[in-house]
Amino acid sequence: MASLKKYSLEGKEVGTVEISDDFLDIDVSGQMIKDYIIALRANARQWSANTKGRSEVNHTTKKPHPQKGGGRARQGSLAAPQYKGGGRVFGPKPKFDQHVKINKKQRKLAIRYLIADKLRNENVIVIESTEVESPKTKAVTGFLNAKEVTGRRILFVGEGQYAEIEIGDYVEQFSAPTEQHHNFMKSMRNIPKTQFALAANVNGYDLALANQIVITEKALQEWEAWLL
Repeated sequence: MASLKKYSLEGKEVGTVEISDDFLDIDVSGQMIKDYIIALRANARQWSANTKGRSEVNHTTKKPHPQKGGGRARQGSLAAPQYKGGGRVFGPKPKFDQHVKINKKQRKLAIRYLIADKLRNENVIVIESTEVESPKTKAVTGFLNAKEVTGRRILFVGEGQYAEIEIGDYVEQFSAPTEQHHNFMKSMRNIPKTQFALAANVNGYDLALANQIVITEKALQEWEAWLL
């Protein structure tokens, strides 16, 4: 089993965290990862851009000038696209549903591969906890300075809280809202190139974009339980 050093928020080593070899032993197609990232970016688009054509603009229908006798080209309306305030030619219109389906297995494999790649390249730092008594940016910047990762794009990952409901022999788990990371998120919001996400909400684009991942021990265990 592989192991990672665990640090306190002050940057001091406080132990180690074991990682299953099965978590790191994964090899997937690069094309699958590319398709997954492209689908994520496509699904993030609103497809709401809209422009008006010449039949939709609020304009007079009067001819700009007489058709004959002036030596000029004939013009039918000031709503024509060559006039200021006229309609747009082939402008963007709201699209029909452009959602790209992502299979659950593909999503899990892609996320697992991207996490394993960060682990193999030693771009993951395990932090003991994100709990701070009050918002203080100095506490987070002090940790980043101690680990020499300032100036990089950093993704902080925290564990979530879940409520379990038993329905006969079946147990359903639901994410429960919590403020356990509230002060930490306030502490890091003024630091550029930083982002915070719960372990269950992380997507492949966030992982691919981040140069460094700072994750709590419980969130790492949550990843292992989910992805394995």
